[in-house]
Parts: sequence; C-alpha cells; structure tokens
Amino acid sequence: MFFPNDRESLRRMYLEAWERHRSGLPLEPLQAQIADLIEEHPEYQRLIETGEDGVHRDWTPEGGETNPFLHFGMHLAIREQVATDRPPGIASIHQQLAARHGPHDAEHRMMECLGDALWTAQRAGVPPDETAYLETLKRLAG
Repeated sequence: MFFPNDRESLRRMYLEAWERHRSGLPLEPLQAQIADLIEEHPEYQRLIETGEDGVHRDWTPEGGETNPFLHFGMHLAIREQVATDRPPGIASIHQQLAARHGPHDAEHRMMECLGDALWTAQRAGVPPDETAYLETLKRLAG
C-alpha cells in the first residue's frame, strides 16, 4: 500500500483504515499503523468517523485547531525514522525520550523538532537539514 498523491485520497486512506479496523476486517500493515494511531488519539476519532466532512476541511493556525491528518502523518514519519534509525542516532534519542516520557509523548516532542525542520526547509526552498534536525533532537533528549 502506497501513499496517494492528493490530499483527499490520502485522507480517505485514513478513514478507510479506521473503518476496516472498527469493522474487524483485515488490515494491510500501513492500515494497521494508521488504525493504531487513531486508537491512540480518541480526540480525533469522532472527526475520522464523520467521513467526508474531514476530507475536504482545512485547518489553519488562525483557527487554533490541529490538523489531525498532519498530526497522524508526523507520527508515521517519526515512527519510520525510528524504525530505520534515519537519521542515524534517532532511534537512541527516541529510546531516551520514551524512557522519560513514554513512547507516545516522546513522539509528540520529536514531532515539534520535525515540524520546525520541515518549516525551515520549506521557507528556504531547500531540502531539510538532517544534521541540524538531529542536533535539535539531541538537545531535546539532553
């Protein structure tokens, strides 16, 4: 299973994974990861269960709401980085943070650093600086 290229299809992938999970249907590995994330975030479950309402919705910083699909995507990104230890050392940093704060909260803390790295890169029109990102994570871990 691959990630779709457009926002609506990507969001529908989350809705489908959650619906399959709730119905007890078999899940592809990525669908299982998505269902686990949604399960860990009860605050977003109602939105996911409303179906198409969330597919077309925009979340803006001015609105004061978190985009749940972006939030889930950031979790998936952190989990993939930790699983592959890319950038090198991130798995150890996650382990340190998870020991102090629990695995889920560790991901939330790391997501802040990832978001900053992506925002900085986008603003500058360059690829993310993996070295700077890792240094920020190291400072976070203490």
